[in-house]
Amino acid sequence: MSCTEHVLRVRKLYKLIFRLHRGMPAELRVLGDNYARDEFKRHKNCGTEEARIFLNEWTDYAINLAKQMKPMQQAKRKILGKYLDPELLDHMSDDQIVQLYELHKAASSESADEHSSSKDK
Repeated sequence: MSCTEHVLRVRKLYKLIFRLHRGMPAELRVLGDNYARDEFKRHKNCGTEEARIFLNEWTDYAINLAKQMKPMQQAKRKILGKYLDPELLDHMSDDQIVQLYELHKAASSESADEHSSSKDK
């Protein structure tokens, strides 16, 4: 894959992720947009093998999110995400585990805020 093709592929994936995020609840959209933006910036100058893994994982994310968004739009459900295989934690660096925990805390607080505000109504 040439450098130009690689850059185009990355841009298309980046734009697709942000388009998919538009269908998410506002709090999750902000969280997802910020996370994706940070990750793409952080991997801008990574090596070839890391770039391949990075793009494969984000492509899988986009595919899974698109599958979840379609039924959500049809049934107006608000269930997003999937459980993480605990064995994946064995393959993560300490920084990745901390980042995952921070993401979990942010998502949990958004979910708790949304749940409590719906009870108030």
